[in-house]
Amino acid sequence: MAFMRLDKFLSDQGVASRKELKAIIRHGRVSVDGITVIKPETKIDSDVNRICVDGDLISYSKYRYFMLDKPCGILTATEDKKQKTVLELLSPEMRRMNLFPVGRLDKDTSGLLLLTNDGDFAHRVISPKFSVKKRYYAEVDGELTEEDEKAFKNGIELRDGLKCRPAELIRLGGKRCEVVLTEGKYHQVRRMLASVGKPVTLLRRLSIGTLELDKNLSEGEYRELNEKDLCKVFSAD
Repeated sequence: MAFMRLDKFLSDQGVASRKELKAIIRHGRVSVDGITVIKPETKIDSDVNRICVDGDLISYSKYRYFMLDKPCGILTATEDKKQKTVLELLSPEMRRMNLFPVGRLDKDTSGLLLLTNDGDFAHRVISPKFSVKKRYYAEVDGELTEEDEKAFKNGIELRDGLKCRPAELIRLGGKRCEVVLTEGKYHQVRRMLASVGKPVTLLRRLSIGTLELDKNLSEGEYRELNEKDLCKVFSAD
């Protein structure tokens, strides 16, 4: 990579703000290749230099990827003047990484939400062109039927004329089901179920591709994705 300022490198990795890092560096808490450096403007190459803060190695990653278990009542947005957004669930360090949500979950939907600073990755997940499957668990008001399954399989036309791709409705008994889509139109799962007379009372996203929401996460918690996780996002198996 090209040379960059030490304080910018550490800021890009979410260690602290540029202002905070100037103090951290000047107090001798940062080393480059084992040598203490006290000038924030020091030029480094992360492909060659070994940078540590308080003895901990800081590895360079241009792009970052996280899964979040989004709670209900939180907006899928980067900012909002009136309501709490998903970015406000993150640590101060992560909020400095320029992360944004991949697609959206509406305010009253919980479950798997991806966060990244990689625009190309986000486009591939969201775009119907790549047919990435998104699986949801839903509870509805009304008894789900075989006719509802057929309607989803054939592709539903919503009341405003919007045509949805064929989707999978899996009845789980009674008022419970799973829905699998390869697109993500506005409030699509809710609108599709409402169109067959089964308004949604609870909705939660379970997986994207074959990447399932980590069961070890509580609502509002998150973890970074590894290379294996990222491959699962685009896997159909």
